[in-house]
Amino acid sequence: MDMTMVKDESRIRTDKSYKLILLFAMVSMTMMFAGLTSAFVVSKSRADWLKDFQLPPAFYWSTLVILGCSVTFHLAKTAIKKDNYKRTTNFLLATLGLGILFVVLQFVGFGQIVEQGFYFTGAGSSITTTFLYVVTVTHLLHLAGGIISLLVIIYNHFKQKYNSTQTLGIELGAMYWHFLDFLWVYLFLFLYFFK
Repeated sequence: MDMTMVKDESRIRTDKSYKLILLFAMVSMTMMFAGLTSAFVVSKSRADWLKDFQLPPAFYWSTLVILGCSVTFHLAKTAIKKDNYKRTTNFLLATLGLGILFVVLQFVGFGQIVEQGFYFTGAGSSITTTFLYVVTVTHLLHLAGGIISLLVIIYNHFKQKYNSTQTLGIELGAMYWHFLDFLWVYLFLFLYFFK
């Protein structure tokens, strides 16, 4: 058997293993958020639940921004498969910029909630806003992991570790980022419709 074929088969098995590990991690995160949203549903029957609470406008904008992240990450993955380093760089940096903008908009949204007179903790808080805070901050923590992995991907890209035959890092990053985007859209729609 040719040594090149052995290395290729080994790399394919390793790539599949990394993707499977990431998939298991995403399933466990999904279960955690399912638990949080279930607790949200159960708590909705409480007498102190805010019936007229509206999501802040910044959350709408952040949803559009995170969808843009998925598009730019996909375009980066497509560009590296064509060995187009410049486009890959531009799309990875655009994804990073949009990811940071998403985080900023989330905090702007928290500020808008406080401006409406609702607080997350303390005497002026309500169970509704506390749940909203817990869910969004938990998502932001997972997003922080996504931003760190994106920074590693950008660093590796500048070190020219990716090309049309070696795209694993970008593929894993894109899988995780798409998952985070899907998760936020789910949470946003859940919070919007399930008041």
